Amino acid sequence: MARVDYFNDPNAPEANSIVPSVTVVALDGDGRVLLIHRSDNDLWALPGGGVDTGESVADAAVRETREETGFDVEVTGLVGLYTNPRHVIAYDDGEVRQQFSICFSARIVGGEPRTSGESKAVAFLAPDDLDGMRIHPSMRLRIEHGLTPRSEPYIG
Repeated sequence: MARVDYFNDPNAPEANSIVPSVTVVALDGDGRVLLIHRSDNDLWALPGGGVDTGESVADAAVRETREETGFDVEVTGLVGLYTNPRHVIAYDDGEVRQQFSICFSARIVGGEPRTSGESKAVAFLAPDDLDGMRIHPSMRLRIEHGLTPRSEPYIG
């Protein structure tokens, strides 16, 4: 399903749903961050997605990372909560979702890189290489927070 992200856009459609979702900041041994090239909006992003009924947010983070990247992860911490009501995602079925994302840090414990229906590429990228990538501003914020040591999680 195609999607359009609106970020601080006065012409954005009004949200008609909110769905808890997760994203994951996982680094390899060289400090490179695990990213996917999304199939639905053609942007680079952290792996993640919606929380299913009956699962915890940590389990959703592990499942979504495995599904989208082929890697198994273990959640190690909380990067932050991202709930900006001025960030909405419009889907082609008429749903307009307000952002509600919980971003975790995680370590890779196994697996091999592979794509899925949601990811057309999987890559580890060095922080210095991110400037040349097409990454949504809200995702860039999560990546920055995940790469920067913080004493408290981001809440915003």
